[in-house]
Order: sequence, then C-alpha cells, then structure tokens
Amino acid sequence: MPYTPIVATLGYVLSPDRSQVLMIHRNARQDDQHLGKYNGLGGKMEPGEDIAACMRREIFEEAGIECVSMHLRGTLNWPGFGKQGEDWLGFIFVIDEFHGEPLQENAEGTLEWVALDRLEELPMWEGDRHFLPLVFDRDPRPFHGVMPYRDGRMQSWAYTRL
Repeated sequence: MPYTPIVATLGYVLSPDRSQVLMIHRNARQDDQHLGKYNGLGGKMEPGEDIAACMRREIFEEAGIECVSMHLRGTLNWPGFGKQGEDWLGFIFVIDEFHGEPLQENAEGTLEWVALDRLEELPMWEGDRHFLPLVFDRDPRPFHGVMPYRDGRMQSWAYTRL
C-alpha cells in the first residue's frame, strides 16, 4: 500500500530582534485536537501549491503577515498523528523576516510572542519538545525526523541531518 500522508507546513515566525517567536495558543474551539496547546503556524498544502507557497499562504491566513524571508529547517513524518490516526508529513520553516503587523488572534486561538528561552515552559505536544531545539539551533543543515504517534501519544523519535 502506498504511503499517502497529509502534507503540511509548520512555521515559526521570529521577531525582528530574533529573541521571540510567534506562537498560537489553541484556545478558541472546544473540538480542537490541539486545544490548550501552543504551536507554530501552518496547515495543509492545497493542490497546485508548492511547499513554500503553502507556508506563505498559511502565515498570511493565520497571522495576517507576509513572509519576506524563510528557511526550511527540516521535515517531520508523524505517522498516526491525526484525529483518526492519519499520517502527516510536515515541512518546518523559520520565517526570519516579514511585512505587516501580526494579528492578535484568529479562528484557532490567540497569537502570542514568546521568548525563545521560554518555549519549554509552554503546554505543547510532547513531541514538539524534541524537535524544537533543532528548529532554532545554529546548525545550518536541515533535520529529517520521524515521530510515530498512537492514541495521541508520541511513541518514538529519531532524526538525521545530511
């Protein structure tokens, strides 16, 4: 059977001084699988988009800002992550320059600037604590990880860098 994951983006917008990151506190919808957690911005790729266009669109839709400069930091394969156990394949970006003023909230929750050194204090998916250090480290090489989930819980974590 061919592997057919949901393809998505996940972006972390840095403040102009690079000391903070724009996070969404998923607190708007009671039926949200991510309710109460903090996350980066992003979503599913649409037909006809390349992955960079998807990231730009998602950042604009969710934060109301235009990406000027962004860098692919890695890819993540999340087998079993979806509500019904769907597989997800994510492309992880850092957006280090943008135009506009970010929205304060959107349909999924409140947007908040969080100091990079405070990220670990936030409620988030257990797995995010494993890959976020790779998103913000100084190693220029992208990481490529796999993080299987079962029943909403991370089972393992492995990654490589090329």
